[in-house]
Order: sequence, then structure tokens, then C-alpha cells
Amino acid sequence: MIRHPRVQPYGNWLAAGGTNCRQRGLGQLALLEDQLLLQVLGHLPAEALASLAASSRSLYCFANHEDLWRHMTLQELGCTFCFTGSWRCTYISSKVNATTYLASQHPSSSQSAVIRKPSHESAKLSRTGKRKAAQPQISAPWDAQLHISSFYSDLLYQPWHCAHVPLKASWLAGDAVSRLAHLAPADFRQHFEIPNRPVILTDVVSKWPAMHKWSRKHLRKAFRNTRVIVGEYPMDFDKYLTYMDGNADEMPLYLFDKHFADKAPSLAQDYQLPPQFSDDLFAAMGEKDRPDHRWLIFGPARSGSSFHQDPNATSAWNAVIYGSKKWILYPPHITPPGVHASADGADVAAPLSLTEWFMNFHKQARKGPHPAIETTVRAGELLFVPRGWWHMAINLEETLAITHNYVSTVNLPHVLKFLGSGREDLVSGCAIQDRVFLHDRFIAALRKHNPEALAGAQLPPISRTPSKKLLSHLFQNSSPDVRAHDLNLNCTNNATAEIGYMVRNHMPPAHRGEQDFKNHWTEPSGCGMGSDM
Repeated sequence: MIRHPRVQPYGNWLAAGGTNCRQRGLGQLALLEDQLLLQVLGHLPAEALASLAASSRSLYCFANHEDLWRHMTLQELGCTFCFTGSWRCTYISSKVNATTYLASQHPSSSQSAVIRKPSHESAKLSRTGKRKAAQPQISAPWDAQLHISSFYSDLLYQPWHCAHVPLKASWLAGDAVSRLAHLAPADFRQHFEIPNRPVILTDVVSKWPAMHKWSRKHLRKAFRNTRVIVGEYPMDFDKYLTYMDGNADEMPLYLFDKHFADKAPSLAQDYQLPPQFSDDLFAAMGEKDRPDHRWLIFGPARSGSSFHQDPNATSAWNAVIYGSKKWILYPPHITPPGVHASADGADVAAPLSLTEWFMNFHKQARKGPHPAIETTVRAGELLFVPRGWWHMAINLEETLAITHNYVSTVNLPHVLKFLGSGREDLVSGCAIQDRVFLHDRFIAALRKHNPEALAGAQLPPISRTPSKKLLSHLFQNSSPDVRAHDLNLNCTNNATAEIGYMVRNHMPPAHRGEQDFKNHWTEPSGCGMGSDM
């Protein structure tokens, strides 16, 4: 594994003794714990971080921490940046005069900055097929030369370690999910959907045109005139490819786009609903009125989604076009180790990155009283994720997939119970002001288009009372006309609680990792917990 050029884990100092330059290099700031000091530095502008980095070896380590620059880049630039090898260099090349800034980091250097011209081999093909020059890479030569051997911090070292540590073979072993081909819809329903058990279908995806058509080149052409959603930001697809190839993040940014079919309609023609999942009752509401239900998922190795339960008590399927995904699953009544969920499901915190979860909890997950259900889904395979099941997925390589959430007659009673529970703050996939009506609108659509399905699942009317949290949210975020309209219609809906998958909780959620995109990009929810409790 590549060694961190500046930071060592604290245990190395305890084992070897010697000097830790932290105390002397920070001065009175040494009174602050590393976590608090990073929070303070996170409020400083780039110029202030540059000045601090030139003050001492300790401050050089803190001020060059990649998470600080990642947050600054995303907060100020969104996804308009072009990644240039590190978040610090990306911010510099995008925001300020690189030579002036880098010179302030090392005034004694005779060469304040180097702009590396791209070689012929690093040039990229344009959309017309002609070769074009790649983006120049900005670097500071002393970054590669300034090695610090006496600075120790677990907090600064851990993200680097998680980004570079090899994924152990023992983590990837184990496969407890059945793989089946030629599974009739009736058999799927009887043996897996009704008992709420996962299964992998091996002969569905292989029949799709997407299997032989979808590639980087094909997606680049499909998204030529639009942007895709990366994290929570719109981004040019080509820029995301550049980021994918150059990043060394512990938790890489993830393309998770719910509007891919509108942006690139041809992609929607390259796959079909598997017959096992054709019973999609939310479709009765129409494509524009139904909750969000399908996403294109694309990301590099180590990207993925932290533990969550899918929204609105829906079930899901996830089909891998190319690449592979490691899955960890738990049934609804078992909370995974390392995950902390509030009793009502409004807040879910998984204070670890995906790799760090494996490092700290995977052994417990296998040997505990409730062993995890593990599997690896490969290209051409489809995983059925049952209603309410906790799950996480990490890409083992560059991976492209499609996922759909759906409601069938099997889980319809659970979905109606969830939507009618009076907890609209847990509902997701539609605008906040529409959530209180989703239950009734869904029933009306079923009554009109599929009364047979509704007959066996109708629940008694549920009285919903106004929510103070929703009223507060509406008053803060709506125009006066919208506020009056919502209040007159008794449209009460809680403002959703932020679901932070913070790796070590030393920064706001935007600083580290990514959230579960199904819930985050549609305004976070309780991920369907209420349906099973």
C-alpha cells in the first residue's frame, strides 16, 4: 500500500516513541482535538489555509487535508470543476491563480508551481473522434518532496488508509443468496416475494441490448447535451469520467441519476422490465405523478451506498450491466452493526465509510448472533432487494447498473400502511408539499386503473394531523402564496431530517462520503422503516 507522505497513525508513535511534531507545530491550537481543529479549518478560505500551511509542519498536514479541499470545491464550485489529481489542485486550478497560490505554500522554492503538459498518451478523444489535448495538471513540486516523518494523527491518516488499503479476499468471500435462471413470475412471487427473501436472477439482464451497447463511449454520446447527477450536483459526464480516473477518495463521488431516461431516452429503450417485476402498481399514477423509482448508477471502485432501507416500504431490483458489486444485507428487524437508527426511522446514521465498515464491523457481521447475508452481483445479474431489508453495496471495480423501486400486490398493504401512517416526513420521492396527499392519490389511481389490486389491500382511513416540523419548513422555504395554499389544504408534512452518513463526524455531511442517493436527492426520508415496525 502507498505510504502517506505526511501523516502516520498514532499507534506508530506509541510503538516507536520519539517526537510528535503536533504539539510544537500547533502552538496553542494544540489544545484542540484533531476533530475540532478540522472543523475550525473548514470555515477558512483557501488563502487562509495557504498561510497556515506555510507556518509549520503540523499546520501543513492539517491545511492540506484532502477532505477540507473536497468540501471547499464542492461547496463553491458544485460539479463545474475539472478534477486534476487532487482536490487541492482541483480547487486551485479552478478558482484562483495557481502560481500565486502555490508560491505562498513554499516561498523558498525556486519553482513555485509546475504545470505539466499532457503527453500524447494522456490526450483524450473528443466526441467527434478527433484527439484533443487533455486538461493540464497543476502540481507543486514540493508536495512530492516534502515528507514529514514525525506527525501522527489517526483522524488525518484514516481516510488515506481506507482509500488505499486493498480489499481483503475474506471481505469478498461468501455468497448466501440463491442464483436462479428461468424463474417463472409465479415461482418468484411464491418463493421469494411473499416470504420477503432476496434472490439473484442470472438470465434476465443478459437479454437486454444494454449489455452489449452500454459503455463509456455510448454513455458519453447519450449524455452529450445534458448533465448527470453526481452526488447532489449536476455534472458533465466527461468531467465525471475524468474524476473517476483520477480520484483517490475514500468514498468516491457516485453518479446516481433518477432522470436519466428523460435526458437520454434511448437508454430507456435498451432494457425492459423483467417479467418478475412487471406488477408495478405505482405506474397507475402516471410517470410524472408517481414517486421517483428508477436510477442509473455508475461509479468507480469503492463507490457505493451506505446502509439504508429503501423508501416508502417499496421493494427493489438492481441489475449490473458491467462491473461487480459486493452486497451486505440484513432483514428488516435486524439493524446492521455500525448503524444507528432512531426509533421512528427519521434519522439513520452510519458513521463510517464503506471500506471502514468492512475494517471495523465485517468480522462482527459474520460471527454475531445475526450473521449478515452477503453476495457479489456480477455483470448480467439482477438482485431482488426485498421490502424493508437493510443493505449496503460497494463497487469492486468500475460498475454500471440500473435499479428500480416498485410496488406489487404483495407489498401493496405495507406501502399503503406506510404512506398513510401520518408520518409524511418519512415519505420520499416527491415534493414535500405533495407527500401528505400521496397516500390518497395512490389509492385514487388504483381505484381507477386497478381496483382488483386495491380490493385486497385497502386500509381504513387514517386521520392525519398537522405537523409543526412541516409548517416550519413550509414557512421557511415557500412563497406566501404557496404557504397559504398548503395551509388551507391542511397539507402538513414534516421537513425531512438530514440522514448523514458521516465517516467520522468531524465535518458537516457534505465534507465526507456520500449519502444514500435514493433518499438524499429526493430529500431524505426514513427509508421505509415505519412499514415494518
